[in-house]
Amino acid sequence: MTLYDYVCEPELDIRLGPRPYLHPVRTLGGTVVTDALCFDHPWHLGASLTVADVNGWNLWGGRTFVRGEGYVWREDHGRIRHLSPHELVWQDGNGRTLLTEHRRIAATPASEGWELSFSYALTAPRTQAVSLGSPATNGRTGGAGYGGFFWRCPPGRAVSSAGNGSDDPALTLTVDDSYRLVFSGLAGDDRWFVRTEEYIGVCAALAYTDPLVIPPGDTLRRDIRVLITDVH
Repeated sequence: MTLYDYVCEPELDIRLGPRPYLHPVRTLGGTVVTDALCFDHPWHLGASLTVADVNGWNLWGGRTFVRGEGYVWREDHGRIRHLSPHELVWQDGNGRTLLTEHRRIAATPASEGWELSFSYALTAPRTQAVSLGSPATNGRTGGAGYGGFFWRCPPGRAVSSAGNGSDDPALTLTVDDSYRLVFSGLAGDDRWFVRTEEYIGVCAALAYTDPLVIPPGDTLRRDIRVLITDVH
């Protein structure tokens, strides 16, 4: 059994924020623990890395939150392209490079279940800084600080060990008493963005309250780990 499928170059409408993503991801027992192209948020794509505001470009997909206006459809969508097994490029809607990324994904056995490692390094161009933002940094209230490594689960009943906005070292999500996901890897001012009511999702958010700026030529590094286990 394959533990996960990696979709490198999905053929998607630009409004869905095309990007590589993992789906389906499975437990050792075969339970699927990701969802993609969801009926409520079709731009939610399994487990993926994406940000809602990259120097003003929406790479998350869907509507853009505009201060004083709310969510509106704009022609501001970009995409993330897979160049080689470890190299990607983040582009604006005109194909210009916003960021380059080095990514490494690995699956390793664990005492219970298995662990997914998703490591990434985002490098800004030498000529300009890159600002990473979220609906929260653009004025939305209610803790909508999403943007970063995001995991969308299938519909179900979920219990989280930490609330939205927590900076706990690890966050445990138990779904339907069927499977458990343990997320870790926050750094800097990162926070957990968590949803268990409208939908089930967890994001290691890079700009939960304030924009995160990568200076010209600098690199932002994160190593996100997810322990995936069946609940017996």
